[in-house]
Amino acid sequence: MPAIDTPPVLILGGEANALSVARDLSGMGVRVFAVGDPDSCVRHSRHCTWITIARQGTVEESWAAFLLGPESDSMRGAVVLSCGDAGLQVLIRHREALLGKYRLDISEPQAQRSMLDKLTTYKHARAAGVAVPLFWEVESREQVIPLRDELVYPLLVKPRLSHVFEAKFGRKHVTVANFAELLDTLDAVSGSGTDVLLMELIPGGDNRLCSYYTYLDEQGKPAFHFTKRIIRRYPTGMGSACYHITDWIPEIIAPAQKLFDHVGLRGLANVEFKLDARDGQYKLIECNARFTASNCLVSASGFSLARFVYCRLTGRPLPAMEKYRIGLRLWDPIRDFRAYRELSRAGQLSFGRWCAGILHRQTWQFFRWSDPMPTMSRLLKPLRKRFESPDNVSR
Repeated sequence: MPAIDTPPVLILGGEANALSVARDLSGMGVRVFAVGDPDSCVRHSRHCTWITIARQGTVEESWAAFLLGPESDSMRGAVVLSCGDAGLQVLIRHREALLGKYRLDISEPQAQRSMLDKLTTYKHARAAGVAVPLFWEVESREQVIPLRDELVYPLLVKPRLSHVFEAKFGRKHVTVANFAELLDTLDAVSGSGTDVLLMELIPGGDNRLCSYYTYLDEQGKPAFHFTKRIIRRYPTGMGSACYHITDWIPEIIAPAQKLFDHVGLRGLANVEFKLDARDGQYKLIECNARFTASNCLVSASGFSLARFVYCRLTGRPLPAMEKYRIGLRLWDPIRDFRAYRELSRAGQLSFGRWCAGILHRQTWQFFRWSDPMPTMSRLLKPLRKRFESPDNVSR
């Protein structure tokens, strides 16, 4: 009987999603390696081996130099997976060269590049007939002045490339309430060299946000359907989700597939929508062609995306991806308590309702009794940052 091919895996970037992928694949007997932010919790997991890479220019340039240089020759034949936009950029830009050394998932690089850029994502969605929020392409205050009378508030100043903006400003976007605030924000952002667009803020709470996940084969056919929704985010209205729940939301599958078909996306695909109560339409918020932060919830529900991709790349039998658990929750207690406090101050959530909402069996992004160090690292991260000088922080 021939030996089962079990190449190692190298994860590029990520935090909770990288940790989830490492745990899933390690459980199969796969040796997992990871590179990323030096402060990432995944480096402390017993399920992976951390690789420290010398900084050579940008993060993307440093990772590419390592992957294509002699330092990584021992990793030849490894499966390379991205858990962040920076890693995805590396896989897109150097795909042909990387294929000569590693195993990469199927991809349509131009489609992935289009989905990384929020502006081209919305343009493609509109061309495909997918509902999107109102948006405007601007680069400076000179361009926005003629648009003054058609803009709506509150208005989001969103980056075209989220990971670049977040690295510089520590947030996903900026919300402005009037034209004066918009001009001030554009002045600050334009000085940083970051490209942005303007997008209307769809009214309604964060619980109107929902997501669809699938895997698109070589012909663009979805291998499975998975949907979930968000209960709360922190900070509310602008942060990442701190409380999710698996659900079945078939209404978002067709518009997601229209977008995928239009751009020709292949491999992992995730789309986030928000229900607009004004017209009853689910409107596109973003599209990701990689593992996302809530990957552990998808896995806990019965759909291990990491195992599916790995098995597909190594010729193993694919795991069953037919049914998943509805009503499974993913909870970040610290950030969700902060979200409760924000909502409580706004008169939108009482302590009793918050308590009643969390009295369920929960899934945890970071904590496991068998692998506690990532949680410890995450809890200590604010303390470390407080005592680190900016010059000592490596990115």
